[in-house]
Amino acid sequence: MSFLHYNSIAQIADALKAGETTSVKVTQAVLDRIEAIDGQVQAFLCLDAVDTISQAQASDARRAQGSAIGRLDGIPIAIKDILAVKDQPLRCASKMLESYISPFDATCIRRLRDAGAVIFGRLNMDEFAMGSSTENSAFQTTSNPWNLDTIPGGSSGGSAAAIAAGEAIATLGTDTGGSIRQPAALCGVVGTKPTYGLISRYGLVAFASSLDQVGPLTRTVEDAALLMEAMIGKDALDSTSISPQGDICYAEALQKKKGPWKLGVPREFFGNGIDPEVKANIENAIEWYRSQGCEIIDISLPHSDLAVPVYYIIATAEASSNLARFDGVRYGHRSAAADDVLSLFTKSRGEGFGEEVKRRIILGTYVLSSGYYDSYYLRAQKVRTLIRNDFVKAFEQVDAILTPTSPTPAFKHGERNDDPLAMYLSDIYTISVNLSGLPAISVPSGFTKAGLPIGLQVIAPAFGEADLFAVAHSFEQAHDYHEQRPKL
Repeated sequence: MSFLHYNSIAQIADALKAGETTSVKVTQAVLDRIEAIDGQVQAFLCLDAVDTISQAQASDARRAQGSAIGRLDGIPIAIKDILAVKDQPLRCASKMLESYISPFDATCIRRLRDAGAVIFGRLNMDEFAMGSSTENSAFQTTSNPWNLDTIPGGSSGGSAAAIAAGEAIATLGTDTGGSIRQPAALCGVVGTKPTYGLISRYGLVAFASSLDQVGPLTRTVEDAALLMEAMIGKDALDSTSISPQGDICYAEALQKKKGPWKLGVPREFFGNGIDPEVKANIENAIEWYRSQGCEIIDISLPHSDLAVPVYYIIATAEASSNLARFDGVRYGHRSAAADDVLSLFTKSRGEGFGEEVKRRIILGTYVLSSGYYDSYYLRAQKVRTLIRNDFVKAFEQVDAILTPTSPTPAFKHGERNDDPLAMYLSDIYTISVNLSGLPAISVPSGFTKAGLPIGLQVIAPAFGEADLFAVAHSFEQAHDYHEQRPKL
């Protein structure tokens, strides 16, 4: 078990079962790696090493007594700073929540604890998950381990960078418009966005409630399947959560489901705006599936060009409502310069929120205001239905859909800071999936000539995670991209 910090969940679980290593050794290897290189990557906002080792010792004690819980028992998993972990900071990378400590665990965290996982660390992100580069954090800027001059993607940039750099065995992120899949693609790891409602959102600080989903970032598709199995299910604390349907033994499905499949390729995703190297790479991946006997079907998602404007109306509207609670009264930042109630609200929010969060709150408030609700928000909801219906029609012909994850590889720090629209277009291939509530995954599919990772996105029908993982796994196992490591 060399380079423990770069082993997969499945590899470590087998080694733990065979007595070849311990949770303490694995966890210490991860902590040592963080100490050695996180000064360059800056994926972690904070870390309690004593608590982390204590959890690992408890796991080893269970195993010594013959009462290990399962394959996740003793596996260190790091958490995006938007999910509640009891007695840990919950800041959403924002000054608004700089001193807040969570008094409870999110449901997904509780379920991972029940499976024996070692929960540790707070990973950097775009403030309140608003961004595509992790440059909007109030505390630090995370770098892409493949090239420290470039961004790791966002908003789950810290989660993706930590996996790529070997600073965690797996991480959790959240995906509102591509915030798991896009950084996974740019950092060369696996990122999974589940069917809406399949994983409880209780304990997730809301950005856009009808779009947000928790999901895993992992080294392999099998690892993603193992984590998903542990977290899915109806939750009485989240009225939008749902019970899974169909085959939920995702890890077993990887061996059972071999294809060939009918795979759709939407012509709209290969037009203007895509980087030539990314386009060629994804076309090569599609041809690989064809060579394996899969039927490649040309499909159309005619309303996909409206996904970005629709998303930024709906998401900002929901954000303006969800973030209204941060007013300097009950919790969060309270301005010391306020001298009356009105100035308490305005100064606390002005000082606590960053520029991008303010931009989205203002836009969301505008589209919900009297006289504009029907023209913008209501119309956007109607177009959202059209986008979803496009997928429903497509899945009458195909088992899954193949697309690029991101139109470009990672770009340099600061390159798009003065052009919000260019930044928003980073999620052009992922947003429609969130608007439709569908599951999708990004898997490493190669590298540019400059050595930057590229990701292939696989999209499946609602509750089609078993097929989603199988399709992605078949590509992953035939290539070694997921085994490549940055030179840190």
